[in-house]
Amino acid sequence: MNARMVRAVVRATAAGVLLVAALALPVWAQGRSRIHAFVEKHCFDCHDTDSAKGGLDLSRLGLDLGDALTFAAWAKVYDRVQAGEMPPAKRARPGHGERDAFLSAVADPLTATDLAREAAEGRSTRRRLNRYEYENTIRDLLQAPWLQIKDLLPEDGEASRFNKVGDALDVSHVQMAQYLTAAEYAIREVLAAQATRPETKTVRYYARDMKSFASKMMFNEFNHNPARATFPVLGFEGQPAIRAGTVALVRPDTDPATREREGMGVVASAYEPIEPKFDRFKAPRAGRYRVRLSAFSVWVGAAKGPKWWEADLNVVARGQRPEPLIIYSELPPRQLRRLGAFDVGVEPTIGQIDVYLLEGETIRPDPARLFRSRPPNPHNPLADKDGQPGLVYRWLEVEGPLVYEWPPAGRTLLFGDLPINPVEGAARSFEVLAPDPKADARRLMQTFLARAYRRPVDANDVERFVGVAIRALDKGARFLEAMIAGYSAVLCSPRLVYLEEPPGPLDGAALAARLSYFLWNSPPDEALKLAATRGDLARPDLLRAQALRLLDDARAQRFVDAFLDYWLDLRRVGNTSPDAALYPDYYLDDLLLDSATQETQLFVADLLHRDLPARNLVASDFVMVNERLAMHYGLPNLDRLGLGVNLRRVSLPRGSPRGGLLTQASLLKVTANGTTTSPVVRGAWIMERILGQPVPPPPPGVPAVEPDIRGARTIREQLDKHRNDKLCASCHLKIDPAGFALESFDVMGGWRARYRALGEGGKSPPGYGKNGQPFEFHDAQLVDAQGQLPEGSKFRDVVELKRLLLRDERQIARNLVRQLTVFATGAPVRFGDRARVEAILDRASSHRYGVRTLVLALVGSELFSRK
Repeated sequence: MNARMVRAVVRATAAGVLLVAALALPVWAQGRSRIHAFVEKHCFDCHDTDSAKGGLDLSRLGLDLGDALTFAAWAKVYDRVQAGEMPPAKRARPGHGERDAFLSAVADPLTATDLAREAAEGRSTRRRLNRYEYENTIRDLLQAPWLQIKDLLPEDGEASRFNKVGDALDVSHVQMAQYLTAAEYAIREVLAAQATRPETKTVRYYARDMKSFASKMMFNEFNHNPARATFPVLGFEGQPAIRAGTVALVRPDTDPATREREGMGVVASAYEPIEPKFDRFKAPRAGRYRVRLSAFSVWVGAAKGPKWWEADLNVVARGQRPEPLIIYSELPPRQLRRLGAFDVGVEPTIGQIDVYLLEGETIRPDPARLFRSRPPNPHNPLADKDGQPGLVYRWLEVEGPLVYEWPPAGRTLLFGDLPINPVEGAARSFEVLAPDPKADARRLMQTFLARAYRRPVDANDVERFVGVAIRALDKGARFLEAMIAGYSAVLCSPRLVYLEEPPGPLDGAALAARLSYFLWNSPPDEALKLAATRGDLARPDLLRAQALRLLDDARAQRFVDAFLDYWLDLRRVGNTSPDAALYPDYYLDDLLLDSATQETQLFVADLLHRDLPARNLVASDFVMVNERLAMHYGLPNLDRLGLGVNLRRVSLPRGSPRGGLLTQASLLKVTANGTTTSPVVRGAWIMERILGQPVPPPPPGVPAVEPDIRGARTIREQLDKHRNDKLCASCHLKIDPAGFALESFDVMGGWRARYRALGEGGKSPPGYGKNGQPFEFHDAQLVDAQGQLPEGSKFRDVVELKRLLLRDERQIARNLVRQLTVFATGAPVRFGDRARVEAILDRASSHRYGVRTLVLALVGSELFSRK
């Protein structure tokens, strides 16, 4: 029975509970003789009651496919036989006809069972929004993109690697209380920001006036006796930035008046553990701001060089590059958010960024490439001889809050045209003047619900939440507080927190929600809701047009970031820090970590927007890099490339090991622990995340390999005992080869020919880490990156491994479609979905499995349009 016939019977059967019995067992009966003959001939020697290798006894395996364990066992049998792994090579192999007949006899009842379950229940279970989706939903509803509420909510559960699966997104009364807290907080924050029209101001803050930059005594000393102000200046390029203490600095080419007004700048010294920030600025309220910062770079401190405050133009001409400056916001206690970055040149440079700030946030600049001081040696020893680059802060100018419309959309949604007045003498307290409180409550609630809900609102919905507000009014609550109670209840209601998807084909509202939470990680906008109401999404061409519109919107970056955070575990890139002794050249290198994360996000976004083939996930002829990453990757002709702090596409030289996800610094870091690398971890990661071939967990009682940081034995030598153990060998033969190819990359993705080690056995190289400490490590044994795939193909390095992996480009695309399906639908790809996945691949094959084409083909498939 083929899949089309099964679907026809499923649709014609009314009693969904009986579908498994009505369909699966008769199909089993049709193929039972073929299955029995095959397993008796080819499988019982290893998988009967006496042997039961791998814990599989086929002689006792039942036929009740309604049982999840039985179903999974038969699916595993199917996959192992289809892949040619079973029967093993040393046994007699079945002929193609015998093998295909067996596979069909197993596949038909598995498919029938899955499709029966889908007809009765749907592919996906009912699920709530995860906390990222909820935050975006409230931001979009209240038109407050600066809102940050996800951290007020509990961590989401994960299933099939994503935080989108209903089975893992439970709700308890404790969680609902947290949702209520988050909802009320969001409404009050929007009210505080938008209740009254702010005055837009432009204020300049001079670095010399900032408490965190330097003490008054230091400035007084500088102003009265500049000769004594010879404090070391931050930074040595290559060891790269002290973020501590400060000293005043001026350019000599300014007249006294200008020097006093704006020519004086500030840099950090090594002797006070203070991180400079423009602490006199604090955002008066949440909103949009335009931030400008003036700074210039200098070369200072050499024993025989220029005066400490002068820029040595000769050094600049010899290759001093602009200094990258990352701009963070800070909210006590030291909650940092990256706002943007720009390059600072030798001449005064003014960088400008438009950003959203929270009330009370301040601005912290970070010249991230420079030397970073840490005890016990805060002094940069190389600066005494060669000098070092420094960055001089002059001033910060902030314009805002910027008002683009008044009244703002969030305020209008909450309280319409009702007057809102601040309560005298009470900070962040307001009064809404409602002429007819109960009538106004009903009018406002009806408008709010129509915007908040993703499908049409009925009278019962309105009355339910108006009742919350009216009961509060009857108890003497002020109108504003009564409405906040009603609105908070809406934002915690099942129709907002849960996605409504009845079994079968999705209606317009459900399809619109699935599309927007897929490609924006947020709710449908008004254009998409209107298309759903008109029935446009039932037409494939109009559904595709809406998908293209969403992909071309800036909000599509939300999809890329959220998808990568879980598919590739990119959210964990900062979970470990490079070991300060083994990897001092990476320690405290925030710029490298920040750049590496952006690379992966921009790389996948580029594949999506240019519809590049999925094969680029394994091997591409370009990378997305800035100067720091290009140096890290050893790219040639850096001066010619003219890179700065912002990333852009750069073509790779022929034969480069870079290109694709496997050799990106962020993902090589995610698969390392900060001290050592493991071929097992990296090999399993490639198998699961890129090839879509999950590996089973290790047998119980088998100890993990403990890497030898003394360098006495290589990781390959230490893994030999695992590979020679019969319990471990079958899995390690699949996992280890790809992992060995990645041994050419260290814990931060830097290329290495030898491992690093500590202790006796070698001479430490000259140099200092970013914390001012001399190198302690020494070179140990050579890296051996060669390997052999299970089917026999050999490779010498990661370049050759990539070529081998790309012999099956369809498998790379197949895995991507499977990952996208989980993210888009909230359900894994089940056995019964496999034919649909192949149909998607067939439609995309003429476009070489372009990433954008695959996304659009998924949107147009049954996988996407049915629950």
